[in-house]
Amino acid sequence: MICAISGEVPEDPVLSKKSGLLFERRLIEHHIASHGKCPITKEELTMDDLIPVKTNKVVKPRPLQAASIPGLLGMFQNEWDALMLSSFALEQQLHTARQELSHALYQHDAACRVIARLKKERDEARMLLAQAERQIPLLAASAANATTAVSNGKRAAEDDLGPDGKKIRPGINPVIIAELTDCNALLSGQRKKRQIPTTLASVDALERYTQISSHPLHKTNKPGILSIDIDASKDIIATGGIDTNGVLFNRASGQMLSTLSGHSKKVTSVKFVPGNELIVTGSSDKTVRVWQGTENGNYDCQHVMRDHTAEVQAVTVHATQKYFVTASMDNTWCFYDLSTGSCLTQVGEASTEEGYTSASFHPDGLILGTGTTGAIVKIWDVKSQSNVAKFDGHVGSVTAMSFSENGYFLATAAMDGVKLWDLRKLRNFRSFAPYDPETPTNYVEFDLSGSYLAIAGSDVRVYQVANVKLEWNLIKILPDLSGTGKVSCVKFGADAKYMAVGSMDRNLRIFGLPGDESEEPKSPDH
Repeated sequence: MICAISGEVPEDPVLSKKSGLLFERRLIEHHIASHGKCPITKEELTMDDLIPVKTNKVVKPRPLQAASIPGLLGMFQNEWDALMLSSFALEQQLHTARQELSHALYQHDAACRVIARLKKERDEARMLLAQAERQIPLLAASAANATTAVSNGKRAAEDDLGPDGKKIRPGINPVIIAELTDCNALLSGQRKKRQIPTTLASVDALERYTQISSHPLHKTNKPGILSIDIDASKDIIATGGIDTNGVLFNRASGQMLSTLSGHSKKVTSVKFVPGNELIVTGSSDKTVRVWQGTENGNYDCQHVMRDHTAEVQAVTVHATQKYFVTASMDNTWCFYDLSTGSCLTQVGEASTEEGYTSASFHPDGLILGTGTTGAIVKIWDVKSQSNVAKFDGHVGSVTAMSFSENGYFLATAAMDGVKLWDLRKLRNFRSFAPYDPETPTNYVEFDLSGSYLAIAGSDVRVYQVANVKLEWNLIKILPDLSGTGKVSCVKFGADAKYMAVGSMDRNLRIFGLPGDESEEPKSPDH
């Protein structure tokens, strides 16, 4: 007789009336007390349904293997083996549990980091929202009471529309034209006498340039530096980023000086107005802002210009430091008075099919160059606002342009590389295609002496400037250390002693001679 539960011979057997099964009394009573059912048939079962079975009480004989010493040793060996197997299984379970615990702790730590970052971004957003809420009533009151709109950089008269439906602009009057002409005569006369400075970095020095510092200036959640400008007199670098901010950075001290916050979309262009403590920024939010430096080192927004109807792609400052031009994707460029923030003239027909992607003043100030999405480079006479020349041959949008200090050369960048134009004969005399056809050239820049040319795409390439007939030699290739594969802008420092490079991460990188590392604090390359 075998117990239906334990599978062994019961010591106190009982029989179920309903199923006829045999059980050990203590086992079936415990099961009925807990569940009230038969463990085998699952029928309702009570204590009254059990019938005790009377058996003879006899001493259980010892098993055969326990009757001798070798048999006992075999039993002990079997029990030892079973114990070892059980211990091994427990160790495996412990190892698995430890791995699962480690993974859970790692996930918990990562979740805590994400939560902390989100809380920080939430707090920043709340702070910006609170600032905006405080400023809105002030701006509304100022707009309602002002007889001439100063806060938006326009005169009230400019809101009047002419017969053709366009805003009436004051135009570039004869006094301004005379000022531009005098500036042109002065600068062109000085250029003929100008010599290349003896302090200019040599070709040998540029060949040894390497990254000497990296500075995380912009936000992590919206990385990318789109524009760089340098105030050579103070060694201050300005950057414009995708995070909607402009940042001022002191290279000598390695410190951020100020953050220009106010644009609602990415800052596409930033320019210093040397000597006037002014900075001009253009943005994809269709606005241009003029920032005035204050005694405490910060910059306040002095004017906001809203004359464009599409993204502002370029800002260029005139040599008089009194006027500047903006170029927009709405296919127009505007000439502004820097002191009043008023648009004196807006040139071009608004279009959604083609727009301006780059712009730059000639060093003498009477010529303006613009690049379009249609791969055309246009040269304008600033005095008459007439298009006096067109250069074609590029593929894709003209992303950047730079006039050489000698006044004769213009470099333009597009999808197919860089083209050099001779302004005296209005022809293309040299082309560079440093990258593969799928990699655009994002930026091109002459240094202040006109001795070197930098090209930015998937890396930075520096060429020695020659003339129309001689070859322009490649001096140095600076790799893209951001890991993004896209260098967006590059600028030469004073005397080309260093180069500031912006990429699609948030770091401003300084390249120069390795010995210059001691002159500026280094930041970790995040």
